[in-house]
Amino acid sequence: MQNDKVTLKDLSIFSNEGSSDVFGLMDYTVTQAGKEMLRKHIQEPPANFELLKKTQDTVRFWSENPELWPSVISNGTLVMLEKFFEVVDDTAERPSMFALMIGTYLQKLFNRNQYFFIRFSLSHLSDFLKGCFQLADLLKRADIPVLLRTELEAIAKELEDNRLTHEVMNISKESTYVQLSALNFNARREMKNMVYRLMSHYARLDACQAMGKATVSNHWVFPELLPEGLICLEARGLYHPLLQNPVAYDIDFSNKRNFLLLTGANMSGKSTFMRSIGVAALLAHLGLGAPVRSMKIRFLHGIITNMQVEDNILLGESYFFAEVQRMKLIAEKLQKGNAYLVLMDELFKGTNVHDANECTRAVVDGLLNWPDHLMILSTHLFEVAQHFINHKEVLFAYFVTRMTEDGTYTFTYELKEGISNDRIGYRILQKEGILDLLIKK
Repeated sequence: MQNDKVTLKDLSIFSNEGSSDVFGLMDYTVTQAGKEMLRKHIQEPPANFELLKKTQDTVRFWSENPELWPSVISNGTLVMLEKFFEVVDDTAERPSMFALMIGTYLQKLFNRNQYFFIRFSLSHLSDFLKGCFQLADLLKRADIPVLLRTELEAIAKELEDNRLTHEVMNISKESTYVQLSALNFNARREMKNMVYRLMSHYARLDACQAMGKATVSNHWVFPELLPEGLICLEARGLYHPLLQNPVAYDIDFSNKRNFLLLTGANMSGKSTFMRSIGVAALLAHLGLGAPVRSMKIRFLHGIITNMQVEDNILLGESYFFAEVQRMKLIAEKLQKGNAYLVLMDELFKGTNVHDANECTRAVVDGLLNWPDHLMILSTHLFEVAQHFINHKEVLFAYFVTRMTEDGTYTFTYELKEGISNDRIGYRILQKEGILDLLIKK
């Protein structure tokens, strides 16, 4: 699956520091290296159905067996190991006999910082190796998924027949300066590349166990993944995971009805609904559970959004031109033949209503030529929806707005089949008192 930065921003996967985002719900990583691997996984999801299924199997394993994750390794462990192997080592040769004869006491007395750095670093190296052995021991289980087994076998291969590995793991408070000094010299020169390879394997597994823990902690449900073929997205109890009290929805797409035209007043819930579908589809294609009661989805090659387009002052591009460029990118993606989920929110807001109506109708006419993609378009232009009322491949749904005779309104966020003709813009102006403020006293 391919997702560009604009799509990830539109779906609030990543946000500015201090803002809530979907990544924050997923990040149960133990280490910074695991966090970076999780970010990379989101930016580069599994490229095909087979790899996605193997990834989901691995995430599901960790969701069901969180107690098997080695607790002896922490973020401080990896930070200390990087410092240990990268810090300048002034010792070009093995410690001399004289240095070894000085003994632990005098080393503590005259070279206190170096002595404790060596001891502290080697203790972290020992913890890391012990954790890796705990992971390798999982190979004894019969229920290890294929992708996880591959990582564990690579870890086991790195650990086998390494004399230094066992020496480091056996250090204790009673270890003498002679022992520590020799291990410090040998480990830096003989174990660095091996440890860095182990750290890469560990980071990938850290990202996987984090996704498993996120699925359980957020009460998400693993979707049924289907290979490439006929269009299918069925979801029950779909909701947006960032909302405190979300409304759940049911939705069904098929190869015969692949286009949803969504209507309703501004603020009625159209954008949130589309983001809910986008987030659920992305999480499913990362191998996680999704915020649904149940879900079935075929493999998609990407999600592309046209929701929060920004103009470019430096390039002299207008908002409307930026919208056109984003729509052009969507058209180019569709030309490649791989199935996409396309989410479009209120197209052509940068022009007048007549132009927006005409442009939107023309674009939808063109999009209907591509039945192998999932598409959702929200609009408050009643005329656009009415134009396509007789197209059997189009689903129509709207969000209910309750209005009373005294001009008040409420949003129920209830999704119903059909087309909305709610027009509440003028009522909002009145309710907010703007027109009264503009009356000259």
